[in-house]
Amino acid sequence: QCTQADDWQSAKSIYEFHAKDIDGDDVSLEKYKGNVCIITNVLVDMYARYAERGLRILGFPCNQFGNQEPGDESQIKQFVASYGVKFDMYSKIEVNGNNAHPLWKWMKDQPKGRGTLGNAIKWNFTKFLINKEGHVVKRYSPMDDPYVIEKDLPAFL
Repeated sequence: QCTQADDWQSAKSIYEFHAKDIDGDDVSLEKYKGNVCIITNVLVDMYARYAERGLRILGFPCNQFGNQEPGDESQIKQFVASYGVKFDMYSKIEVNGNNAHPLWKWMKDQPKGRGTLGNAIKWNFTKFLINKEGHVVKRYSPMDDPYVIEKDLPAFL
C-alpha cells in the first residue's frame, strides 16, 4: 500500500488512497472495491440511474479554475445538497501542481488517464472512469457530454 504523498507512483489501484470526505473524515477508497467509479468534480443524474447497478461517483471540489469553488466544506455541502447530490463528496483539493492530491497525480499518470496536450486537468468536471479493479479505464474532458460516459458504462458495470 502506498503512503500517498511520498509514494503515489507505486500505487496499483485507487484502493491504496485515502481522502478526506466533505465532513473532514479520513476515508479509505478501498470502500469502493468491486464497484465501477467515476471520479470527478459532479454528475447527479447519472448516479441516480446507475447506483443500483454498482456505480459510485466520488466528487472532489476544486478551486483551481476561475474560483468556481470558493466556499469552505460546509458551504460546498449545502450547495451540492440543493442540487440533490446523493453521491460521496470529498473535501476541496488541488488537482494540479505540487499540492495536487496524490490520487489525482496517480490517475493523471496512468496510461488511460493521460490527457491531450499534457496531463494537467484543464478545467472542472474532468472525469475518470474506474473499473471494479480500481484501475483508470478512461479519462473524459469537461466538454464530453455525459451521454458519452453513459454509453461506456455498461461494459464495466
